[in-house]
Amino acid sequence: MIMRLVKPRRVVRRNRFALVASLAIFAAGAAATSSCSRSNSHAPHTEAVAPAPAPTESEIRDLDIAFYRERSERDPSGATDLAHLASLYLQRSRDTGDPRDVLRAEESARRSLANRASRNDAAAQVLASSLLAQHRFTEALVVARGVRDRNPDSAPLRAAVAEINMELGQYDSARVQFSAVSDMPGARDNLSVAPRLARWAEIEGRPDEARRLMRHLLALARRQQSLPREQVAWFWLRVGDIDMRADNLVAADSAYRSALATHPGDYRVLAALCRLASERKQWSDAIRYGDEAIAVNLDPATLGLLSDAYAAIGDTARSHEYAHVLDVAVHQQPGAYHRAWSLFLLDHGRNLATVNRKIREELRTRHDVYAYDLLAWSLHKQGRNREAERAMRMALREGTKDPLLQRHAADIANAVASAAARNAGRGGNRRDGR
Repeated sequence: MIMRLVKPRRVVRRNRFALVASLAIFAAGAAATSSCSRSNSHAPHTEAVAPAPAPTESEIRDLDIAFYRERSERDPSGATDLAHLASLYLQRSRDTGDPRDVLRAEESARRSLANRASRNDAAAQVLASSLLAQHRFTEALVVARGVRDRNPDSAPLRAAVAEINMELGQYDSARVQFSAVSDMPGARDNLSVAPRLARWAEIEGRPDEARRLMRHLLALARRQQSLPREQVAWFWLRVGDIDMRADNLVAADSAYRSALATHPGDYRVLAALCRLASERKQWSDAIRYGDEAIAVNLDPATLGLLSDAYAAIGDTARSHEYAHVLDVAVHQQPGAYHRAWSLFLLDHGRNLATVNRKIREELRTRHDVYAYDLLAWSLHKQGRNREAERAMRMALREGTKDPLLQRHAADIANAVASAAARNAGRGGNRRDGR
């Protein structure tokens, strides 16, 4: 399972937004003047000219990117424009899922910091976020700690460090950080801080608290007229995710549909609806939503769901086709071995030894509950259930109430119990639980 937390951020509009808005206003005014002039003439027929449509948020962002890219090229020694550009690239990557924009954000942030290392925390924050998006957690933690240490009273910066601690499975450090952040004034009303507190509550097995907090934040986000629709949809998405992990599928469906109405075509929401339909075994809906999602972004988890959905309706050729696309998509993505791909391979009994080796490599630096869940599942799939049982205890150590973890734990426990019963019946002393 991939946990992908999205931090709310502002759209940089400034000069380009003013230019676009001015053009739209000028076009509307010209149309009105033209219409008025024609109405005062003796011409028998008048034809109204429709005002120019207002630019969309994504169009404004693309104009901003072009604007700051051009400015940074004219002044390659500057830092501020490069920091703005890096932020915009990162924002677009979250909207479209394009990993190339994550790399562009990292490159622009590093150039900004190379030009001015001091008093440039904006670029450092984007650098940390871009590294986090690539699952380069250890590097991200170094950068995030530096920014936090320079701004010790900032709740968002302390929460950013805590989030990376959580992703790395450094739960004692995360607990200290989140406890301190939670006590800071306004933290639970901060759209950048509180979603991280909610995710931490889920990890610690407090899903009801996480749900209440995310619904509170959703209400705040919906009241902020300046917040981009993509970000408001993300809050609906997070509410739906929490409901789905609590097996409240009706509530999850409602939240996801509200997210899609807020930001039509959002690939993250379409992927979530695909996942929900698969859980309900509504295969045609899963295929429809999944195909719409991957038309925007080749998300490995969604490709795996599509492969399973086609297999469920008996279309093995399409199932194999999507499994192949999944392999290609994963190998093209930057960062560590993709967990969704690992889970897909394990569920289908493929490349078990290779997946197990990759998981152990990741465990050298990342010790979160989902890493241990993957290790346990890979051992179970190899019939090494006693070892899987030990790994599963590590996956459950924080009390996380996730159906995936609970399902894996139950299957492993049943396998161990069945092996013990068989051994007892034979009077044997086998200890491997196979």
